[in-house]
Amino acid sequence: MAEMTYLEAISDGLREEMRADERVFCLGEDIGAFGGAFKVTDGFQEEFGEQRVWDTPLAEAAIIGTAVGAAIEGLRPVAEMQFADFISCGFDQLVNVAAKMHYRQGVAVPMTVRLPSGGGFSGGPFHSQNPEAWLLQAPGLKVVAPATAEDAKGLLVSAIRDPNPVCFLEHKHLYRRIRGDVPEGAVATELGKARLAQEGQDLTVVAYGAMVHAALEAVDDLDGASVEVLDLRSLCPLDREAILASVRKTSKVVLLQEASRSCGVMAEVSALIAEEAFEDLDGPVVRVSAPDTPVPFSPPLERVVLPQVDDIREACRELLAY
Repeated sequence: MAEMTYLEAISDGLREEMRADERVFCLGEDIGAFGGAFKVTDGFQEEFGEQRVWDTPLAEAAIIGTAVGAAIEGLRPVAEMQFADFISCGFDQLVNVAAKMHYRQGVAVPMTVRLPSGGGFSGGPFHSQNPEAWLLQAPGLKVVAPATAEDAKGLLVSAIRDPNPVCFLEHKHLYRRIRGDVPEGAVATELGKARLAQEGQDLTVVAYGAMVHAALEAVDDLDGASVEVLDLRSLCPLDREAILASVRKTSKVVLLQEASRSCGVMAEVSALIAEEAFEDLDGPVVRVSAPDTPVPFSPPLERVVLPQVDDIREACRELLAY
């Protein structure tokens, strides 16, 4: 084990897979000589060469399209969107080609799209979005969102090895703020399995990505209540069994996401609970999220829009008292 930041763990997992498998290569804007906007691929071009670390034009459709073609031909491309928001520019290639190729032709598309996502750093409306709900509407894509350094590495390794296109949401706010012990070597974390971040008896908070840490802070010493925190990790496939088991155990649930409210991940989780565990509930399903508005540039306004620890704590208190 070695202690790493969330960012270092992503870099380490990618480096391990590139060393182990010559089919793995990276492509994206400024990932080569500059080392990436966030320095995830710093030093990669020196180690692996320009043939495996491609600096591309500012053209997301071309990046995704190139990755699709390379994957179909047997390579394992890892495409970086400089910011997750810009996946919209490559959406046709991702959702109409990559996601549907196996359904239409029985052809595997083993590609990974790295998506630096989320707010909390005053990036404004074009650099702070959480696009996971867009991606979940495209059957054929897998979507993961790690919260810890260990999972950031393990899930990336699994994503690269998976025969399907995988969208890897890495939260920018966690890059250098979260540290943890990470196994050495190429250790894979199974896709589709949630992680119990904290056990509890009185209430469950379901979250993913950066909101897992906000949830843990919010429920720490919460008026003596025993609160369970479930980290989804994988948004598609979704660990339905883990969600239902936790809700049936505690009978009260708060669903937490940083993304805007309507039609989000937690709307789907809420529907699952209503359909499968309604009679186990001892209170309403509560959602905490950003409102349906762009993320402001202004730091105070951004804090108002994005869920804060106090917002989560108050939602938990109200539900516990229900």
